[in-house]
Amino acid sequence: MDPIRIGILGGSGLYRMEGLTDVREHAMNTPYGAPSDAFLLGKLDGVDVAFLARHGRSHGLIPSEIPFRANIHAMKALGVQYLLSVSAVGSMQEDIAPLDMVLPDQFIDFTRKREGSFFGEGAVAHVSLADPVCSVLRGVLVEAFADAAFADIRLHDGGTYVCIEGPAFSTRAESNWYRSLGAAVIGMTNMPEARLAREAEIAYATLALATDWDCWHPHQACVTAEMAIANLQGNAQRAQTLLTHAVRRIAARWPASSAHDALGSALVTPPSAMAADVRTRLAALIARLL
Repeated sequence: MDPIRIGILGGSGLYRMEGLTDVREHAMNTPYGAPSDAFLLGKLDGVDVAFLARHGRSHGLIPSEIPFRANIHAMKALGVQYLLSVSAVGSMQEDIAPLDMVLPDQFIDFTRKREGSFFGEGAVAHVSLADPVCSVLRGVLVEAFADAAFADIRLHDGGTYVCIEGPAFSTRAESNWYRSLGAAVIGMTNMPEARLAREAEIAYATLALATDWDCWHPHQACVTAEMAIANLQGNAQRAQTLLTHAVRRIAARWPASSAHDALGSALVTPPSAMAADVRTRLAALIARLL
């Protein structure tokens, strides 16, 4: 199978891409277990794309149960170099309203139960995560938003995404604390996803779809799952339209990203010093360096 260079991770409410043609299911296994679901491989505006529903197509996985390492490893094994993550988020700022779109450029990770690295157990690497989102790929999403010419929603370019463990939403005290840290949005799924994508040398960017104001807002109802899903479904078609434009733009120039060389200065253990089983486990990630 030829490499598929663009991957899409669908979040809550986005379990398939309606615009995909020539669709085929592709089940995979990895050294880290099976991904969240079978991949949907197909063409989006004529460009090969690999789509994966992060929570499974039946939404059967809470955030803590998502097999993040398997998902990213499988994307890498398919040949993915550009990964677009679609995520439902709560707004932590007055000017980010439900149905607005946000392109975070930073993360604060408050997760506690998740395996956050491919490395360890015989191989050491320390990737730079100062800028966890690929600025080039985020720029493509800005251009794609302009292409889509939405008349009724706004795009916020930049902002910090606070990632919590879940599955419960925040307390009011927590919500106000996150706001004091300068958070723009809050969600449960983009970490360790972004970190693992960097370790896999995949350019990564998030299209965050605001669904609510969490529970900090004094004049708005507190978030519920029903509210979040309803608003996300209202934005699902717009998200797919924007992604179609983004995929077209990526394929038009296949932009270089610093993420594509992330392990060049990060891998501490020489591959020649790794045990055979370790090299096998990491083969999809370090093949370029062997």
